[in-house]
Amino acid sequence: MTFKPANTMVWFELPVSDLDKAIAFYNEVFQTELERVAMQPNEIAMFPVEKGGRSGHLYPGKPPARGTGPTIHLLCPDKLADTMERFVKAGGEMVSDPITIPAGTFAYGMDPDGNSIGLFTS
Repeated sequence: MTFKPANTMVWFELPVSDLDKAIAFYNEVFQTELERVAMQPNEIAMFPVEKGGRSGHLYPGKPPARGTGPTIHLLCPDKLADTMERFVKAGGEMVSDPITIPAGTFAYGMDPDGNSIGLFTS
């Protein structure tokens, strides 16, 4: 029997060197309000989603060496070009042009900590 769930992604955790700066970056880029939550062993910042949605959080930690960790793709709140512009203005770096696939269009970027982030629109 082959395990084939409806969704393979359950949750993501993204390490950041400065939680306050990372919250400001992601709030600006994705036009959202991450929610601070006191968890053990430290505070985290959760990406908001509608009830039943899948998400993840930022946590104080040591990011992998620039561009060597996994890539998470986050949904853009508006046009890809607008999100890319905010990404760079907020301190990130775009590392690809837009790429179109059957499911939508995305571009790769590096957040200020060097985490690989895909900006996705359907």
